[in-house]
Amino acid sequence: MSEAVAAAARKRGERRKAQTRAALIRAAQKLLAEDRVNVPVLEITELADVGMGSFYNHFETKEDLFHVAVEAALELQGSVLDAWSEELEDPAEVFARSYRLTGRMHRAAPEISHVILSRGMSIITSDYGLGPRALRDITRGCETGRFTLADPYPALLIAGGAAFALGHAVHDDPAADHAELTDKVTEDILRMFGVPSKEAAAICASPLPSVVDLLAKVIEEPLRAAS
Repeated sequence: MSEAVAAAARKRGERRKAQTRAALIRAAQKLLAEDRVNVPVLEITELADVGMGSFYNHFETKEDLFHVAVEAALELQGSVLDAWSEELEDPAEVFARSYRLTGRMHRAAPEISHVILSRGMSIITSDYGLGPRALRDITRGCETGRFTLADPYPALLIAGGAAFALGHAVHDDPAADHAELTDKVTEDILRMFGVPSKEAAAICASPLPSVVDLLAKVIEEPLRAAS
């Protein structure tokens, strides 16, 4: 077998392995979104449409899988936040845009939202998703004088708690105007951080890109790169 043929075979094997892992993670996310975590491994593999033996090539236990599934959802959220605010300089605008996006994602990507919310309040201090990005933006706002806060960390806890409650509020009332509610919450938080009321209102009234388009971009780019 030539080196080129062997390399192609290895690439196919790696791609199949990655596809199996991704299928298991998607199945776990679906179960988390439906609050069905007390299921046997066999049910997970059937939902993922992979062999039972494949599960243990990737995860030791189903708890390991569910942990990775939540982290993957948080990282997807984080990637969307990064893509949406990469051109902004003002820390207040960066924070507000990420926060407004997070609120809108509960309707645009309800399954991912349910997975993230299933983690409980620990999402606020997680190393993935909104938490570390919000702390980064709040800290930068304090360092530049944009926010009049004594300590960024308590501000993160307050904003994170509001974000968690907002997610549940959006799901609890499907008829509610989730965009308007999200913008009002974001505006109040900006004022609490020390942004003047008129500025806070203007920031939260600024136009936003399509959440659906951003989600599609973040999901599809890795798939194109792997193909």
